[in-house]
Amino acid sequence: MSVVWEGKYLAAHKEGTWEYVARRGGIGAAVIVAVHEGHLILVEQHRIPIGRACLELPAGLVGDEDAGEATTDAAARELEEETGYRPERIEDLGFFYSSPGMSSEGFNLVRASGLTRVSDGGGHEGENITVHRVPLAEVPAFIAQKRDEGLGIDSKLLYVLGAGLA
Repeated sequence: MSVVWEGKYLAAHKEGTWEYVARRGGIGAAVIVAVHEGHLILVEQHRIPIGRACLELPAGLVGDEDAGEATTDAAARELEEETGYRPERIEDLGFFYSSPGMSSEGFNLVRASGLTRVSDGGGHEGENITVHRVPLAEVPAFIAQKRDEGLGIDSKLLYVLGAGLA
């Protein structure tokens, strides 16, 4: 394996004819399923790689600010930053790979419960995250509506639709 390019957070690797990217420095990710009073909490934000806004589950990096940060701590921090909801509990649902054909990145899927609204959310300055509270029964139609509006739809929403995780 050889490193083709390295940035602050990512590295591009080549092994034989296979090219892929990897996160650097042991940084992971947490993707959060959060339900509050019968509503799934979703976020919408512009994603540079796809050149448009994307509908997603709240998510964030683990260990990008503090080395050795626990996944549950990072998930709670990111949920509050992005959505304004503070969780009482975070349950780890397992580790998944994002796109194993082109990236070694994986994430822990977690479920947040006992939510309390403490702010409007929206993320850090410049992220411009829009928070959506979607009644559980309306999630499939809401996703279809956002797709029709031209938004990208993060594939991790399939976990919620297919597995009944909400």
